Amino acid sequence: MKITVLSLVAAIATAPALIAQSAPQDSATFDPDGTAHITRTIPKPTTVSPEAQKWLDSLNQQKVGPPESLAERRTHTDAWRKMDSAEARKFYPVNVEETTTAGVRTDIITPLDAPASKRVLINLHGGGFNSDSGSLIEGIPIANLAGIKVVSVYYRLAPENPFPAAVDDVQSAVIWVKSNAPKYRIDPKRVVLIDESAGGYLVAYAGAHADRSARVAAVVDFYGPNDLVLQTEKRRSEPVPATPPGPGLMEFLGFKSWHDAGVVEKLRAVSPTTLISKRMPPFLFIHGNDDEQVPYEQSPKMCDAMRKAGAKCEVVTVGGGRHGMMSWEKEPSMAHWKADMVAWLKKTLVR
Repeated sequence: MKITVLSLVAAIATAPALIAQSAPQDSATFDPDGTAHITRTIPKPTTVSPEAQKWLDSLNQQKVGPPESLAERRTHTDAWRKMDSAEARKFYPVNVEETTTAGVRTDIITPLDAPASKRVLINLHGGGFNSDSGSLIEGIPIANLAGIKVVSVYYRLAPENPFPAAVDDVQSAVIWVKSNAPKYRIDPKRVVLIDESAGGYLVAYAGAHADRSARVAAVVDFYGPNDLVLQTEKRRSEPVPATPPGPGLMEFLGFKSWHDAGVVEKLRAVSPTTLISKRMPPFLFIHGNDDEQVPYEQSPKMCDAMRKAGAKCEVVTVGGGRHGMMSWEKEPSMAHWKADMVAWLKKTLVR
């Protein structure tokens, strides 16, 4: 019988007893058609560094199985957010006040090592519209670096709360902040919306769409998907997957499928690129040109359209930057976005 080797899987043995063995332990299973599935166990060398050994040990602890549920993802992101925000406060001294604004949970973050400022940033968060990927993690360093009070908003999430719930929360937060300006010693005419990814979309939409009561002085948009027709082009051209992915933009917009009737029309209607007008506040777009989730062209495309309409904007390009500002911290050449953002805010909000 002819035996075909279908796969060869290398597994690194981590048990101390295996390290001393000189011969690898192999195993194999056979299908009825003669196909062999062979596993080769490779003993872990004793010469690896302690750092490498720790990483190899962690591989055996990684979860194997179906993708995590939405509840699991929210649990994991909440735990990660709490851990990393506590770590961030060690490097960026701030005071965090937990409160509620217009019925929406918020954190008011005040830098401790900076003179009092009447400017305020309203920070949302990313997370695919279905979880919190880092409201405090983003807000704490931004407040400290810019020397500006930050209000982090925990807007309502999809799929339980589809569009326009999150947008309504953003506008309610803006109105609340402006109406409580005397209490927090801020200037209601120097309120800025800022955030990244899903939050970048929300700040861009709110900045372009707001009525007079919720109008802001400026918007800082980190790699937001502002042209939703462009953002979903690939997904709309593919067949419906047998196993649906976790909820995200599709559920946020209230669709059952990317092939629903009227999808393109609604995508276009709720895209910030469609809402561009001369009365928009100044925008700063910050985007890595190697973003694998939101195409880099989204930011310069919207800025070009704003300029043609008579609105003001600038684009800060992070060379080689992928999706997520946290990944930029590993490369010193990408750190310029911080100084660029602070300089732009000071220039734009000068009074």
